[in-house]
Amino acid sequence: MEFESNLLFTDGLPNKDIGYRGASAAAAAGITYRQLDYWDRTGLAVPSIQGATGSGSQRLYSFRDILVLKLVKRLLDTGVSLQQIRVAVEQLAVAGISDLSNTTLMSDGARVYLCTSQDEVIDLLGQGQGVFGIAIGRVLREVEATLVDFAAEEAKVHDELAARRALKIS
Repeated sequence: MEFESNLLFTDGLPNKDIGYRGASAAAAAGITYRQLDYWDRTGLAVPSIQGATGSGSQRLYSFRDILVLKLVKRLLDTGVSLQQIRVAVEQLAVAGISDLSNTTLMSDGARVYLCTSQDEVIDLLGQGQGVFGIAIGRVLREVEATLVDFAAEEAKVHDELAARRALKIS
């Protein structure tokens, strides 16, 4: 499946009419030109402005394309294999994720997870299977609020018991 990087980033990014040559795109993404060439030839991250059409032709990458290249590089740096990155990218497309500017990708070196909110984490290598996520800070605030409510309720019950005892004594 050819990865169309221009579909992933849509909010507030520069227009894709500015093209960056392969060497500049590779340097900006922190990869070698050889990696750039391989990823293009295998369809992982292809230039959206102008692809290579033969010997001597110039690839032109958009800002969005370079973001994708950098994302792939970061995943490689965490230990995720190129095969797994391909699966993750395909799952992003299948899931209809069109804007990653408000999402977070996490990896433990073996899996890639997409966090779309505090409560939702999707395992991109597990065919988009949902993973249960727990935002500990949010749970902590919920427990605190519940305990405050319990304390208020307990104080109310204590006050009622004290009032009944006072009535029995008098």
